[in-house]
Amino acid sequence: MIKFMLREVKSVYPLKNYHLILEFDNDEYRIIDIKPFIKGSVFEPLKNPAFFKQVKVDPDAGTITWPNGADLDPAVLYEKSAPFKLPGEDAAKSF
Repeated sequence: MIKFMLREVKSVYPLKNYHLILEFDNDEYRIIDIKPFIKGSVFEPLKNPAFFKQVKVDPDAGTITWPNGADLDPAVLYEKSAPFKLPGEDAAKSF
């Protein structure tokens, strides 16, 4: 049996080309390409880079959201993202 831990997003950092760096509640940083999720009318505004950058964390839902109400399931965000190392992260752990 696989034990699944629900993860919540603590912070989000928008990057170019529809990528986001996400910080999860386990203090893990992960990076995700949102392009595959930009489908349907609610996600259409995200194609505008200025609108895409307006992403915020909804602390009540534990996920990311945009001003028009578009959001993504935090479990999907975690599953579809890849681990992201911050510069100097390995060096900091050695102290």
